[in-house]
Amino acid sequence: MTEVPLPGVDPAWSRTVTVASTAPVEPVPGRRRRWHVLDNAASLEAAGLTPRGTVLAVHGNPTWSYLWRDVLAAGTDPANPWRVVAVDQLDMGFSERTGLFRRLDDRVRDLGDLTAELGLDASDGPVVTLAHDWGGLVSSGWALEHPDVHRATVLTNTAVHHDDAEQIPASLRLALAPAAHGLLTERTTSFLDVALALADPSLSREVRAAYRAPYATHARREAIRHFVADIPVAPDHPSHARYEQIAAGVAAREVPALLLWGIGDPVFQERYLQDLVRRMPHADVHRYEGALHLLPEDRDVATPVMAWLADRFGPAPRRRELHVQRRATSRGEHVPFPAELDARRADPGVAVVDMAPASAGAPVRASLSWAELADRVDRLAAGLSGIGVRPGDRVSLMVPPGSDLTALLYACLRLGAVVVVADSGLGPKGLTRALRGAAPAWLVGIRRALVAGRALGWPGTRISLEALDPVSRRALGVAHDVPGLLASAPRPDLPAPDPDADAAVLFTSGSTGPAKGVVYTHRQLSAMRDAVRGTYGLSAGTGLVAGFAPFALLGPAMGTTSVTPDMDVTAPKTLTARALADAAAAIGATAVFLSPAAIANVLATRHELDEGQRRALELVELVLSAGAPLPEPLLAELQELVPAATLHTPYGMTEGLPLTDVTLGTIREAARDSAGSAVAGAGNGVCVGTAVHGAELGVTALRPDGTAGDEITTEPGVTGEIVARAPHVKDRYDRLWYTEHLSTQLPGWHRTGDVGHVDAAGRLWVEGRLAHILVAAGGVLTPVAAEHAAQTVPGVGRAAVVGVGPAGTQVPVAVVETVPPARRPGPAGPALSGAVRAAVREATGLDLAAVLVLPEHPTDIRHNSKIDRALLAGWADNALAGGRIRNP
Repeated sequence: MTEVPLPGVDPAWSRTVTVASTAPVEPVPGRRRRWHVLDNAASLEAAGLTPRGTVLAVHGNPTWSYLWRDVLAAGTDPANPWRVVAVDQLDMGFSERTGLFRRLDDRVRDLGDLTAELGLDASDGPVVTLAHDWGGLVSSGWALEHPDVHRATVLTNTAVHHDDAEQIPASLRLALAPAAHGLLTERTTSFLDVALALADPSLSREVRAAYRAPYATHARREAIRHFVADIPVAPDHPSHARYEQIAAGVAAREVPALLLWGIGDPVFQERYLQDLVRRMPHADVHRYEGALHLLPEDRDVATPVMAWLADRFGPAPRRRELHVQRRATSRGEHVPFPAELDARRADPGVAVVDMAPASAGAPVRASLSWAELADRVDRLAAGLSGIGVRPGDRVSLMVPPGSDLTALLYACLRLGAVVVVADSGLGPKGLTRALRGAAPAWLVGIRRALVAGRALGWPGTRISLEALDPVSRRALGVAHDVPGLLASAPRPDLPAPDPDADAAVLFTSGSTGPAKGVVYTHRQLSAMRDAVRGTYGLSAGTGLVAGFAPFALLGPAMGTTSVTPDMDVTAPKTLTARALADAAAAIGATAVFLSPAAIANVLATRHELDEGQRRALELVELVLSAGAPLPEPLLAELQELVPAATLHTPYGMTEGLPLTDVTLGTIREAARDSAGSAVAGAGNGVCVGTAVHGAELGVTALRPDGTAGDEITTEPGVTGEIVARAPHVKDRYDRLWYTEHLSTQLPGWHRTGDVGHVDAAGRLWVEGRLAHILVAAGGVLTPVAAEHAAQTVPGVGRAAVVGVGPAGTQVPVAVVETVPPARRPGPAGPALSGAVRAAVREATGLDLAAVLVLPEHPTDIRHNSKIDRALLAGWADNALAGGRIRNP
């Protein structure tokens, strides 16, 4: 084949096949052509394995079958054997150079000729196509002509259709330009070089050489030019009719499909993924943030491909089906999420209050009664329906917390539209990633959001919250506005949504990677409402201050009067004690929900309170805080500010909130238990209490290499990944098929990614994130207990203990904020370092390798409290290796 080394290729896979060609381009019908393929059949036979089926893998331009080497290797797994035949299309790779301009129809026919010669057309087992780039179109054409054997489709960064109203990507326009076409694609290696550069991380020198090997001369690159020239840009292109035929056929067939996509691809952009999703709404989708065009090089796709094949064609029932069957469901009849609002539609009492900025003079900007809110929801639902919003349509709400957002959200739920709640706390980049991933059909926003959406390319037909002047309307692409929607008459004929239909897409905080979309059904939203209301007694007559904006949206569903205090919702630590007290006074609040960062700043500014504001806070009976653990001393300070309140710090996540509940009293009791030996398992972590009503919790014990097992246990003191089961746990991750597949390895349960253990009193102790554990020479270490010990040292603020070095030999390093903040990052002074080391050693027995300081930890934007430990670990590694120390 070649003298060039081919890393990852078993020489036994390489073979040639001589095939009679029936392609229309052939001047002599039946001319025999030599194909090169990589085929793992010999490896399977040598191992005595019978494959479950065949994967027909088709490359695009300008790669070759080498692209699929990892899939070929994965196909020899004895637990899930698959024959993989990766082809080199004629004139590409190491197949014959025919010297003919083979167009799309020729290449579809070519592939059919090859599969007939290989016997795949008469295969007893399923044939699954796997394709990348223009291989997607060729393999899709083949699949349409072989419906008897083709059983499933896997596509990565490809397209089967292009909207003629839009331009093709800039790189392809350049390659098609007459002055540059031959130069870039054939006479030089420019097109090949650019394609091989579209990988992150960059390809190694050896892998780049392997991809170049078949294209060493301009004569061997002729088909690269032909492939580019055959892009059916215009309706009069020779391949356009065949292209449209294949695109229509893909939409008409409903075979199982998996779409794997590198989101950073500048060629096969996300618009092509959205087109495929519209054509194949049943497809499983996994989007890879940060990955580029050469997805099989950027990410491990072999593992999810083989997992998907095992799930679809293995002997066991599909995991999704088992998960749905076994997950927890609410007892009793389903009560729709907005039922409380419907029941109070004649109530003149206050439902929602909007606070004014401190500079406005009067504290309250606006309010709505229950009757007014219900009427507004009805009118908005009718208006949205009138402009074409349909059940199942996704609607992004880029509106600040308050009465407007509340009315819009409940109107969408009433209509059966799916609300996309990507709050601005994700930051501009995170918000853009989230919205592009969720792909809403509609976007409702304030002017600032519409401007950002225009600049950042957010999807969705634009609806302005306010009426705009004609110039602004045109500039921002606004099609409708909320005042116009409110002019609609209510429509009592709107059908109630299916309880098991999608209701909302929420997003994780992004503290452990790109924010993940989390899909909830109407039934699960109702279960969340019931869990919160049942656990905390929130009901009609309760006044709720929501310092964490999304929580305010639960208010009307529970019958509580809700208010969001005057604060920057993208920065919870901007909440002041005065703003909190004013909000509480505005509705006579008895319940407050705050993030840890908000609590810290409220306490820091409490000296600004006047007597009336203090009295308003003294009436609060319940305080909730979630997002990150709160140390007992901070809770004790908060208790002084709200002396009548019971303090709760529930544990949960976007995928399920709440899962446990714990009070300050229980935290103190747990601390006493951890200091003694009366309660087995008490200590080594943060006590987050016991499961809320309807929830079940357990752990799967950690193995010596730090991975989690598969057996659920509640045995006291066993550290493992925390798993949860509750009616209000998510339906699924959005367009993250493999992430969802892993999170439901135990059907009916959700793997949380957190690590902890249960004690003999049934309390859960959280020890950290699975991704943040340390695998040292002596075994697995979890960080939270050591971090809390470090934070007891005077002069230490927040602390993070991270692992430095390779897994198996990692050493623990503490990275701490100091009070007052350190002027620059670097090693801690001898006194502070010694005190932190001693505190950690005494509390946990752990010997720190180093103590580093920095002015402020990198945290998530939403909570300002979840420390980015992965970033800190890399920073600490560099700092201790002698690199220049900058802020992480």
